[in-house]
Amino acid sequence: MITNVPLVRETARANRAFLGRAVRFLAGEAGIDQFLDIGAGLPTQNNVHQVAERVNPASRVMYVDNDSMVLVHARALLATNARTGVIQGDVRNPVHIVRHPEVRGLLDLSRPVAVLLVSLMHFVRDEDNPYGLVAALMAAVPSGSYLVLSHVERQPEYEDAVAASYARASAPVVARPVEEIGRFFDGMDLVYPGLVNVRQWRPDEEVSPVDPDVPFFGAIGVKR
Repeated sequence: MITNVPLVRETARANRAFLGRAVRFLAGEAGIDQFLDIGAGLPTQNNVHQVAERVNPASRVMYVDNDSMVLVHARALLATNARTGVIQGDVRNPVHIVRHPEVRGLLDLSRPVAVLLVSLMHFVRDEDNPYGLVAALMAAVPSGSYLVLSHVERQPEYEDAVAASYARASAPVVARPVEEIGRFFDGMDLVYPGLVNVRQWRPDEEVSPVDPDVPFFGAIGVKR
């Protein structure tokens, strides 16, 4: 992938940095203390619970992933943290996630929750109704809840290389143009600066003009 799409390393780093800034904003300025991180992936540095707890030690985080290896690593990491949990689940079955007893036991879904779908929905094909899945998740949380979503932007010059790299993966990559990414936030109010390149979403420092934009867009929306 790095050979075929040279920006992939920078893209991964920029997307991870966006996640950290988004969680800091939510745990601080937005006053959110509950996070539902779907498609969490393998634990790495600055996981959601670590970022949130640095701002608000009372934060609660439920991780969801459909990969059994992710669950093994996450459970080992979270074994001593009573404010975090992890379940096996798939964004294509939102009812299973929001009704899961462990989710209900850790999070109070009658209060605002931040739903995190970071670098996930481009693995959901159009025939699986990606917009309906996100709408179903947000329908299960109250007004004042937030959606954090980042998604790979369609860039025709890289389509063939990306498709070939993921041909044998468990899910293909469905890159979408920016206007289609924006549809995931239909009916919500976008937090400033709206849907932008992830490097441009409230950067910690001024983005250098020598750093190219990465093919990833992200935003935070708040449910009315």
